Amino acid sequence: MDTLVMTVDPKTDQTEDSVRERLGAVEGPLNSVDPVSFGRTLLGAGISLLRNPIGAISADTRWAIGTAAAARVAVERLTGHMTDGPMAPAAGDKRFDDPAYNENPLYFLLAQQYLLGRQLVVELLDAANLEKEKDAKARFGANFLLDALAPTNTLLGNPAAVREAYNTAGMSLLRGAKNMLDDIKDNRGWPSQVDADGFELGVNMAVTPGQVVYRSDLIELIQYQPQTEEVYETPLLFCPAWINKFYISDLAPGKSLIEWAVQHGHTCFAISYRNPDASLRDLTFEDYWLQGPADAVRVIREITGAPQVNTISVCLGGTLTAIGMAKNAADGDDSIKSSTFLNTHTDFSIPGTLGVFTDESTIAGLERQMSKNGYLDGEKMAHTFDALRAPDLVFNYVSNNWLQGKKPPAFDLLVWNKDSTRMPAKMHSRYLRSCFLNNEFSRGEFEFNGEKLVPSKVTAPIYVLSAIEDHIVPWKSAFKTTHVLGGPARFVLSNAGHIAGIVNPPNPKCRYWVVDGELPDDPDVWREQAQLHEGTWWEDWTKWIAGQGGAMQSTSESLGSSEYPQIEAAPGSYVRTRA
Repeated sequence: MDTLVMTVDPKTDQTEDSVRERLGAVEGPLNSVDPVSFGRTLLGAGISLLRNPIGAISADTRWAIGTAAAARVAVERLTGHMTDGPMAPAAGDKRFDDPAYNENPLYFLLAQQYLLGRQLVVELLDAANLEKEKDAKARFGANFLLDALAPTNTLLGNPAAVREAYNTAGMSLLRGAKNMLDDIKDNRGWPSQVDADGFELGVNMAVTPGQVVYRSDLIELIQYQPQTEEVYETPLLFCPAWINKFYISDLAPGKSLIEWAVQHGHTCFAISYRNPDASLRDLTFEDYWLQGPADAVRVIREITGAPQVNTISVCLGGTLTAIGMAKNAADGDDSIKSSTFLNTHTDFSIPGTLGVFTDESTIAGLERQMSKNGYLDGEKMAHTFDALRAPDLVFNYVSNNWLQGKKPPAFDLLVWNKDSTRMPAKMHSRYLRSCFLNNEFSRGEFEFNGEKLVPSKVTAPIYVLSAIEDHIVPWKSAFKTTHVLGGPARFVLSNAGHIAGIVNPPNPKCRYWVVDGELPDDPDVWREQAQLHEGTWWEDWTKWIAGQGGAMQSTSESLGSSEYPQIEAAPGSYVRTRA
């Protein structure tokens, strides 16, 4: 690589092309170690900098001035003058919250040098002036490397780890070394995020009472035991994302949206997808709809006798439901009465941070990986999501587990997050290309078995929930669903992020924003008009879904039917299959 860079002549017009041509010879090996091509994108940024030497020199000069200023302030602090440094951590960056970074001049200088170096990289990327997609990928890759190089990831650069070692007479270092070796052996070298001991499905997670009443090669359908004397006549189907286990909607008592819905008079069903293996490699996107939600709706109608079903879908499950509803609209099928979408893309023009993983070269690399086994390994997908918030979901545990020798937290939400699933090859490839890469559905170009779907023909009422801190489905992207589909819509913006915005039971920190009445076209206008409400969006949704539930009727205690007898207790078998 060094040889390639040294042969570049910044005066020629062929700089990037010539280097890329030379890189082509090693494209295959590079894909195996860098499937998302972060390294190549950063190399391209370095090459582009050669075309803007003034920008690079200006950034270097500002870094040198800042470094000198930080050194001067550190000396002043040695004499007791608590002068502010040239850099401050970004809002929300908790890595330098330890008092030592402010009180100890050496730690202060260490933090300042890191922050100045990080700012230098940002300014160099600004000067590189890359195309939009390459710029996003270069910044993501650079940020991940910078997060890895933070002083908090080293023993001497982490004052909390130094104190722990002193206070435990070095025992924390032994425990940390053991934790690291265990992670290398059992977790592919990634630090463990959660202590899963004490958590068990059906015991203290996914415990809302119910029965599996239908099983196919792809799904189990769970029907939940009613907990009210009367129920709404229209049943409610929970449609999870196939990329995760369904029990994010039934996490634990008091945190379960399914439990909440059952206790508010709904006859609830939930899909639990089979964790795909090589035998499902050829399942298509169409198969996932027809053998997933569409099949579940058919069974629910036969069990309950209800002509229609309400659906509530999470993330990718919502994308699938929206596409399926457009297929139903084309067929004149009105079996879905209303639909709730939780943190869902239907228009992928604002892809969020996942956009850096869904360009042509990355998708092609994933397809090559999937072709070997017929699926994408669940842990690889999980680590992709971890990388999106590396300081919190990766390097925080390097400090806690490896440097301080502590156990990771015991937390049900993290247990669920670790419980990853595989992605079937053909289906996942179609999803990535048709949705993320080409944004076909919102443009009326998505083909379902050769038939182009028109999303505006979906006229059923919809409830769209987004979370203001969601980095996977930015709230402005979720807002687009209210105009992609053609029916009346209610849009609600919750506090918290992608998952905590969904697992949002009543608590003092809950709040949400909503506009009553007609929605504006522009999300920024909506935000200006929105009214803040204290409490959880669950309460707002409860009123809305009650309006879609129909008349109240006496509760039937029996689950399933003669044609669909009870198979086993919830949460069933498919959810227990590990990736």
